[in-house]
Amino acid sequence: MTTSKRDYYEVLGVPRDAHKKISKKGFRKQALKFHPDRNKESDAGERFKEVNEAYQVLSDPQRKAQYDQFGHAGVNGQQGRGFDGFEGFGGFGDIFDSFFGGSSRQTPNRGADLEFQINVSFRDAAFGVPKELKINRMEPCERCNGNKAEPGTEVIECTGCHGEGKVRRTQRTFFGQFEQVTTCPTCQGEKQTVQTACKKCSGRGKERKSRKIEVQIPAGIEHGTKLLIHGEGESGGRGVENGDLYVHIGVEKDKIFDRKGDDVLMTAELNITMATLGGIISVETLDGSSDIEIKPGTQSGTIQRIKGAGIQHIGSSGRRGDQLVELKIITPRKLDEHQTQLMQELAESFGLKRVGKGSGNQHGFFGRFKDAFNGE
Repeated sequence: MTTSKRDYYEVLGVPRDAHKKISKKGFRKQALKFHPDRNKESDAGERFKEVNEAYQVLSDPQRKAQYDQFGHAGVNGQQGRGFDGFEGFGGFGDIFDSFFGGSSRQTPNRGADLEFQINVSFRDAAFGVPKELKINRMEPCERCNGNKAEPGTEVIECTGCHGEGKVRRTQRTFFGQFEQVTTCPTCQGEKQTVQTACKKCSGRGKERKSRKIEVQIPAGIEHGTKLLIHGEGESGGRGVENGDLYVHIGVEKDKIFDRKGDDVLMTAELNITMATLGGIISVETLDGSSDIEIKPGTQSGTIQRIKGAGIQHIGSSGRRGDQLVELKIITPRKLDEHQTQLMQELAESFGLKRVGKGSGNQHGFFGRFKDAFNGE
């Protein structure tokens, strides 16, 4: 009994006028779908063979033309050998690395990145400040200028890759014959080798040195920010890009100020008479002292806003947040005899009974007075 074959264009899911690039895209999609390492259905193996067979025909211009003119009869017996079973399969990733360009996974040669932690004060974070960092990193050897060779000796073309920096390896798979390109293991992609290694760096081309680098901490920076400084990491070696330097910023806590976004927060204490009668108090800001007006009858927890006294928005030319001052009313713990008499008279004017020493009332005279003052 003869089983009819499906149309190859239908198998790959591509139009009949598909060019090679489209056929490859269709193959990729269907091969991923039916590969036995991913698809556990009973017919996945046969479907995968079918996909491969279709691609071998449609990716070859001559065989594609024969198929377009004569159908399956035009390409019978030309499907290639070595695909009778799945023996010798590597892992899923190994197969498709070879077909879809496994060498692209290689990371380009470059120097290693460095990371550095620095702490700055609250005020320095608000206004920005230059900081000098002392770092240890690999740099090109001063004796050989990074070429790894002892001065006066030759640097020659690598015999492993003939000066290309890469080696090519031909690999036969069930998809056909493919060429895989990898970094030359002899010269590590540098295209050259040395006859006599530099005595100072032992042929590494690099040596560890201590360097001072000035970093500008930008105004408005927040705790936990990471600054990227390109090219200040480890040396990448001859003809190779240096790594980068990442500076992690820690902002120290301030005794007076806290921060919320671009706003500065602080607490100012008021005595009970200032809160009652109003007046002017002086508070600290990032720019120095500033006077704020206290309105009569101010309650504890009231927020006063000082416009533009906050932190500069990072990256802006000078736009700043505000300073928010929370007013906290402080009840006096100790009064002289005259002050006590005045407060008792004031309390009585609010309808409070006279409270003497040792009354045992835990709420206390001033607590009761505050309640009356606040209308409670």
